[in-house]
Amino acid sequence: MRFDENANLDTSQVEDMRGSGGGGGSPLGGRVALGGGGLGILGLILYFLVSQLGGAGGSGLALPGGLTGLSSGQSADNTQIAQSCQTGADANTKVDCEVTAVVNSLNGYWSDAMARSGQTYRAPKTVFFNGSVNTGGCGGATSAVGPFYCPADSKVYIDLSFFKELQTRFGAQGGPFARAYVIAHEYGHHIQNLLGTNRRVQAGDTGPTSGSVRLELQADCYAGVWANHAASVPTSSGRPLITNVTQADVSAALDTAARIGDDYIQTQLGGGRVNQSQFTHGSSAQREKWYTTGYQTGDPARCDTFSRGVNLG
Repeated sequence: MRFDENANLDTSQVEDMRGSGGGGGSPLGGRVALGGGGLGILGLILYFLVSQLGGAGGSGLALPGGLTGLSSGQSADNTQIAQSCQTGADANTKVDCEVTAVVNSLNGYWSDAMARSGQTYRAPKTVFFNGSVNTGGCGGATSAVGPFYCPADSKVYIDLSFFKELQTRFGAQGGPFARAYVIAHEYGHHIQNLLGTNRRVQAGDTGPTSGSVRLELQADCYAGVWANHAASVPTSSGRPLITNVTQADVSAALDTAARIGDDYIQTQLGGGRVNQSQFTHGSSAQREKWYTTGYQTGDPARCDTFSRGVNLG
């Protein structure tokens, strides 16, 4: 995947808190206090961190309490990123600019897609942080929880070092399209929040056909839908921001999906056996299936994982 080197990036769609204190969070053992009456969607590796490392009784979603010692008064300062991330050429060489470009593309696609179905899209902000962060409605978190979406403030939070973790700890291939899958998945949760889908799921719901698994698989499918359209979503200039999406890119995204399946995490990273009763995100095969469904169809309507009798895979 490459970006049009002459395309302009919109850094107003991200909030850069990397220089705002709250850094130095522990690499393991993060906690998030859920708030806002919604379901906390805590990213792609929460099951591993919570269930395998002994937190929250293996509930996989509802984490009581919050982190202590998080800095208060965190604020975004986009001065540096606005200077360093101006064009697609920057996105081709710097990860924070790359993620900014992906965010621009995601907002462009979902704004148009929801408008075509007669709905209003409200763009979330994507927050970059280091170590730990205070959210606007889901409490505090360290980078240990991985990328997550907070429905209470409609923001995606990510410590960009997570992408290195995907390769070093999970053994993922990595690459820009794999990283884009991670962001697109979290934006899928934002779509669910706008549509009210997340309110169909009870916190702590686990199991192979649980609401939490259905929610995660649908977010994977939404990520695949965006991937289908990624090379055609225009910028303000009318030209596509993303170019040259290859089969290797898609394979890298599928590889990432497989590495974060519940069964893979339980056996390869947790050192245990597969326990489907504790599934919260779906198996590797399911995650690949639903991302592929979205990618092959390009149709959000094909991402219905909640209908009675649907084959989750």
